[in-house]
Amino acid sequence: MQSSGHRQRDTEQHQPLLSADNDPEAGAGPLCPPADQDGLWFIQDGCGIVCGVVTWLLVLYADFVVNLVMLLPNKSLWYSVINGALFNFLVVMALASHLRAMLSDPGAVPKGNATKEYMDSLQLKPGEVIYKCPKCCSIKPQRAHHCSICKRCIRKMDHHCPWVNNCVGEKNQRFFVLFTMYIALISVYALCLSFLQFYSCVNDQWNECTDFSPPVAVMLMIFLCLEAFLFLTFTVVMFGTQIHSICNDETVRHQALWSSPLKGTLVEVNTLLLTPCPACSGGKSSVVVTT
Repeated sequence: MQSSGHRQRDTEQHQPLLSADNDPEAGAGPLCPPADQDGLWFIQDGCGIVCGVVTWLLVLYADFVVNLVMLLPNKSLWYSVINGALFNFLVVMALASHLRAMLSDPGAVPKGNATKEYMDSLQLKPGEVIYKCPKCCSIKPQRAHHCSICKRCIRKMDHHCPWVNNCVGEKNQRFFVLFTMYIALISVYALCLSFLQFYSCVNDQWNECTDFSPPVAVMLMIFLCLEAFLFLTFTVVMFGTQIHSICNDETVRHQALWSSPLKGTLVEVNTLLLTPCPACSGGKSSVVVTT
C-alpha cells in the first residue's frame, strides 16, 4: 500500500489541466511547450562542474602519491606491481562510475508533456487524479520530485549531489552507489599504504625509501592521509544511506519527510487544500494534498 507521504504531490484533475483558451483545437497554441528531445545529459551548473573537477583532481592526486611516492621507489618489485595494479584498478572504476553518474539521465520526466494529445493518450477515467509539475509542465509519476538545479522532475529523486553534478535518481543511483563504494575502498587502501610507507621509512633511511626529498614526501603523504580520512568518512555515510534507502524502497527525501515535525500534521489533514498557481496553465493549476 502506498504511504501518504508518497501521495503528497502537486496534482491536478484531468479537466482543469486544459481550458478552452488553451485548447489547440480552439485555435490557440498548446498548453505547454513541446516535450524536449533526448540528448547528452549534462547539467550546466557552475558549482557542480567545479565540484566534479575537484573530485577528479583529488582522486588523481591520490593516484600520483601512491604510485610515484610510495610504490615505484619500493625495493620489492612484486609489492609495487600487485599494489599498483589493485589501486589503479580501483581508481579507474571510481572515475568511470563518477562519469556514468554525472552523464546519465537520472530518470527525468519528459519536459512539457502536459499537452492535450498526451492527456488523451492516458485514457483517464472521469474524476481520476494525476500529478503535474507547474514548473516544467510535466505529468509526474508518483515519487517524482522537481529539482531546481536540473530544472526537471526526476523519478525517485534521492538528492542532488554537486560532487557528481547531477541528481541521484531512478536511473543513475547504481552508479552513485558504486562511486561511493570505490572511493571508500581507495581511501582505506591509501591509508594502509601510507602507514606502511611511514613505518618503512622510519626504520630505514628516508632517502632510500622514496625518490622525493623527505620533507616533500612527508607533506604529500600527510595531505593524502587527511584527504583519504575525509573521503572515507563521507563516502561510508553516503554508501550506508543509499543501501538503507534501496533496501527500504525509499529515498532520502521521504526519510526526511517522515522524520520532520510536520509528519503528524500532514497525516491529520483530511481535506483538499487548493491554492492558485499561475505557472503553466493560465493560473488554473492547484496544489492538492491528500491523505
